[in-house]
Amino acid sequence: MTKPFHMLLACAIGFLCLSCEEKEEKRVSPLGITESKDTEGTGYDLPEIQESGELIAATLSGPDTYYEYKGRGCGLQFEMAENFANAIGTRLRMETVRDTAELLRRLEAGEIDLAALEIPVGRAHGEELRPAGAWSASNDTARTKKEQWMVRTDAPLLAEALDNWYKPEMRKTLMNRDRLRFVPGGGVKRRVRAPIQNRAKGIISSYDSYFIRHSRGIGWDWRLMAAQCYQESGFDPQAVSWAGARGLMQIMPETAAHLDLPAHEVHQPEKNIGAAARYLRELEQKFRDVPGRLERIRFVLAAYNGGSGHVRDAMALARKHGKNPHSWKEVSPFILGLAHPQYYNDPVVQYGYLRGEETYGYVESIMRRWERYRTVGHASLSGAAPAPSRRNSRGGFKSKVLSAEELEAKSKEEIE
Repeated sequence: MTKPFHMLLACAIGFLCLSCEEKEEKRVSPLGITESKDTEGTGYDLPEIQESGELIAATLSGPDTYYEYKGRGCGLQFEMAENFANAIGTRLRMETVRDTAELLRRLEAGEIDLAALEIPVGRAHGEELRPAGAWSASNDTARTKKEQWMVRTDAPLLAEALDNWYKPEMRKTLMNRDRLRFVPGGGVKRRVRAPIQNRAKGIISSYDSYFIRHSRGIGWDWRLMAAQCYQESGFDPQAVSWAGARGLMQIMPETAAHLDLPAHEVHQPEKNIGAAARYLRELEQKFRDVPGRLERIRFVLAAYNGGSGHVRDAMALARKHGKNPHSWKEVSPFILGLAHPQYYNDPVVQYGYLRGEETYGYVESIMRRWERYRTVGHASLSGAAPAPSRRNSRGGFKSKVLSAEELEAKSKEEIE
């Protein structure tokens, strides 16, 4: 073989290798990011996250960061992280930590992918972490930079994706939406019926026969279930909340699946009421350590609204402060307290922030309405639950609906 031929062959092979390298070097990832060998990190980066199908983020518990409401994640940092996870085609797994130090430690250790907390710019983070997303230097240039999310420095593609995704107006939109959820009429789409259909004939609602039938199975007064139903949906079987709760008793999708209630049956009155009765029975079992049926009912109602984990947290706080954890009167101030950092950040609390005023008011309203409903309908149709006397029916509640300021003052006074 001649020397010129060898030279031509070597040149051809070199050209082919160069072409292949050029093709391999450039790839376009989601959000318009161009990946290359020069930009790839050595750690767990965007491609690995997308391959796993899960973005793991962590933040603090609180009303503006992350909390659970009727089993659904809420809070601005959660909403933004979920939005980003959707943008890169993954699901979000949100975890909570006690403080910023723990958050950054877990990020440095690679236990999480993203610190979803707006951390002040200029704080020392070490060489292993870098800012990204909200308020980072690569976006929102028209405004003063104050805060940022954090990722590891060996995840440059994840950081770039966050920077390309974040828009200041998104944050404002999510904040406004979150506020509207909890204003009167903003949380549940429903057509409220009259609280009593026909007092003279003893008819509370069109669904009394269902309340009577299913309350017997759990030993409740059917009028108690009716009072709870009015609180949940105003007797509208088509009611839907922003969190996804549906029907007369506002059953969440996850709860419906757990109770074997198919999605196409969730708005059927009897099916919905029957599922709610099964759920109430489960909650009663969870609080069987609370002596006295009337007392236990208050804990069950609180758990139906706020979640059994949060109620147990309030009971743990009551015990810690020398109160009776099985007395609603002594636990309810701690239900309110879970809306404040000094309580939801307490080491004995496992489930973090709770909209305590809502859960407190939920129990109060139902117990009061039940007392009024006891003057309607036939007592012989009632279930086994004892009726509250006028002396103890409120379980320590005041007769008026308290303002947020009064509730806070009351919670602090009774806890101290």
